[in-house]
Amino acid sequence: MKDEKKFSNFILLWATQTLSRLGSSLTPFALILWAYGKTGSALSTALLTVSSYVPYILLSLPVGSLTDRMNKKRLMLLSDTAAAICTFTILLVWLSGNLELWHLYLVNCITGTAQAFQQPASEVATTLVTPEDKYQKAGSFNALAYSVVNMASPVIATALYSVGGLTLVIIVDLSTFTVAFLSLLFFVRVPEMEKEKYENNHIMMDLKEALVFLITNIGILQVILFLAAINLIASIYNAALPAMILSFESESVLASVQSTAGIAMIIGSAIATMMPTPKSRVKMIIISLFISMSSENFMLSFFRSPVMWCIGAFLGWLCIPVMNTNLDALMRSRIPSSIQGRVYAARNMLQFFTIPLGYLVGGFLVDKVFEPFMADRPATVFNKLFGIGKGSGAAFLFAIIGVVGVAVCVIFSKLNAMGNLEN
Repeated sequence: MKDEKKFSNFILLWATQTLSRLGSSLTPFALILWAYGKTGSALSTALLTVSSYVPYILLSLPVGSLTDRMNKKRLMLLSDTAAAICTFTILLVWLSGNLELWHLYLVNCITGTAQAFQQPASEVATTLVTPEDKYQKAGSFNALAYSVVNMASPVIATALYSVGGLTLVIIVDLSTFTVAFLSLLFFVRVPEMEKEKYENNHIMMDLKEALVFLITNIGILQVILFLAAINLIASIYNAALPAMILSFESESVLASVQSTAGIAMIIGSAIATMMPTPKSRVKMIIISLFISMSSENFMLSFFRSPVMWCIGAFLGWLCIPVMNTNLDALMRSRIPSSIQGRVYAARNMLQFFTIPLGYLVGGFLVDKVFEPFMADRPATVFNKLFGIGKGSGAAFLFAIIGVVGVAVCVIFSKLNAMGNLEN
């Protein structure tokens, strides 16, 4: 496939999958609003994400090996269909008036399983439809898509939820899935790699090969562990954010803060697209995350103004597309495409296992530690710093994770193997 035609194929895949991700992000946001309104518990809403991530992480390694052996396009179609069936099931239960939290946890386990197949297949498919000299450009497109979804989904989900409830949100979700599914099925061509090399390999040998690759490429492994630590902190943040904002303000304020983060990411994506290739992608990743960790957490913690929260969200997310673009290009250029499925799966297991852990820790700390701590200490210096009443404990937690996030960036910046990765 000629490079220009190949890249136009990437654009079609990117555009339709972005539309599908936008639609798919509406339902989880609406379900968080529904669940927190029903329970008032940060832990109960955090478990929505935990139930999705646990099967995804547990299946990452074996699924990665299967991804390298199977047809990527077919795997994406099947996994997306399974997720859509789960969303439709939620709609039916909701319309029957019997929706409970345990239904959502169960369905999320199934969608997490489907995502375990879809994500590595999508990663490899992106590599296969992208010319090598377009990796950074493709990374910036992916960062832009992530930014648009983060900006638009809270506003769209809140608007749809207020007008037509969960029913309208899910209908829009399924509509975007249909467009992406038909596009992938009929118009996107995903070339396959040679399969002969896998005929005599056992899956366990494939998994061993992925782990050996990471162990022998210690710089890549350190980058993954660095991001695992950041994901832990970010997941605590995500678990605490709805609890704090919905305690002090309304659903529209939560949507505004998250949409501001998306706007920042769109601007950051434009910056990433125009930036020349940096001398060190690793340093750019570290600097981007240092700026993020040292800004938003503290502004959420010490200010009670929605305007200041939005400014914090803007500063915290502006550099994330720069980080993602450089991370994407670094991984695609360092990992051979023939083993990307299994290596990406191993990477996902190591890098993302801290996400459900962070949600559990964040929900527990808000409900059982920081909120009770603040409630027991009225009219103290803590109340002057973090506010009074429900939500002040979550604000206190943001100050803690801000300090930890900065410390993590400083510590990993001192690791030689990661720092010398591109030398």
